[in-house]
This record gives sequence, structure tokens and C-alpha cells, in this order.
Amino acid sequence: MQLLRSVLFTTCLFIGTLLFAVAVLSLGWLPNKKLYVVARSWARTHLWLLKTFCGLTHTVEGRENIPPGAHVSMWKHSSAWETIAQAALFPPQAWVLKRELMWIPLVGWAVRCLKPIAIDRGAGAAAVSQVIAQGTQRLREGMWILIFPEGTRVAVGETRKYGVSGALLASRAGCKIVPVAHNAGYYWPRRGWVKKPGVIRVVIGPPIEAAGRDPRELNEEVRAWIEYQIAAIAPTK
Repeated sequence: MQLLRSVLFTTCLFIGTLLFAVAVLSLGWLPNKKLYVVARSWARTHLWLLKTFCGLTHTVEGRENIPPGAHVSMWKHSSAWETIAQAALFPPQAWVLKRELMWIPLVGWAVRCLKPIAIDRGAGAAAVSQVIAQGTQRLREGMWILIFPEGTRVAVGETRKYGVSGALLASRAGCKIVPVAHNAGYYWPRRGWVKKPGVIRVVIGPPIEAAGRDPRELNEEVRAWIEYQIAAIAPTK
């Protein structure tokens, strides 16, 4: 039964994403922050569908840690869930993502309208420079920057090296880093169709002042906080 519910939700997610993509494309002339309202509606709609079909909801701790202004948020990436939830939980953001996503008909074109930072993950230093240059511009425009520092989804209990681009951007731009941990990977695995019922816990950490600090030191502080929180909120069997 849970498999059927999960398939129904996934079907709605695909169809709904296409419909919202058409809406974004038709409204692409709007200022970015107003256009982001569509992205937020997409996220909230599908979080509601996830709860309705699969019995999977979430709680958020630390909303008060989201400071005014535009900053960098760095999230654990262990599920597809956080790619939906971030648009509902945070202010308008420019997402750092792989450029191949821009090639998806309709959906990729709609994402492009929301001014992401689309990088070639194999470009090394050039990709980091792109994040810094475009990220600085987005911050000046009042947009947050969302980064998954591990670069790709990792299975529950695993971790990858945290890329330095987010910490370097925050240090040079003189903004804050807000780390975000969650346990979505236990309920919506990186691979697999079944979404388990339950309550995902999201923990938003205290903002970290980054101006002028050593990016490697910043990166390690973010990594240590996120991985500690991931262990602390792991569901008990």
C-alpha cells in the first residue's frame, strides 16, 4: 500500500512540476522575487501532497536563526525532499546546481528563469569562480544562495568532502552562512520509490559570521555542525 501511495505522489510530483514550470515560463517577465512565489507555491503544494498520500510531514527547529538580508544557506543533501522543501522554508534563493538540469525541457527552462547558478561540476576552479562571481551578484540583488556542499545526494550515514565554494563566497561577500541539517534521507531514500510515513526533522543552525574568515576553517565549522546534528536527529528504530 505504501508503494502505491508513493507512486501516486511521484506521479503528481511529475505532473505538478510540469504545470508549475509552464506557469513560471508564462510569468517569466516578473521580477525574480515575485516569480519565486510560484516556486514557493510549488513546494508547499507538493509537501501537502506528500503528507496526504504518504503520511510524511516535517517539523522545523530554529526558524529564528534565519537572519534578515541575503546570505548563504548550506544544506545536507541526502534526499530529493530538501530540493522541494528549501523553497518553502527559506527566502527567495538562487540555487547552485549542475548545468545539465537546465537542459530538461520546460522544467529546466523554468528553473533558468529563477536565476540559479548552473555549474559544470567537472570544471574545478572555474566552477568555484563562477559561484563566487554570480553568487556575489545574486546576494547584491537580495537573493539568498543555496548550496549542497557535498555536491550530490549521499546515502544516509555517509558523507562526502564538503566543497569550499559556499564558504569562500560568504567570506568574500561578507555575509553569513546558515547551516541546515535534516533526516529526510531516512524517509525518502536517495534511491527507491517508497516514501516512508513519519516526521522529518529539520534543524536550522545559528548563522555563522563569515566576513574575512578563512574559508577552509568556515567549511569545517559548517561540516562539523551539520554532521553532528544529522547524528543527533537520526530516527531511533
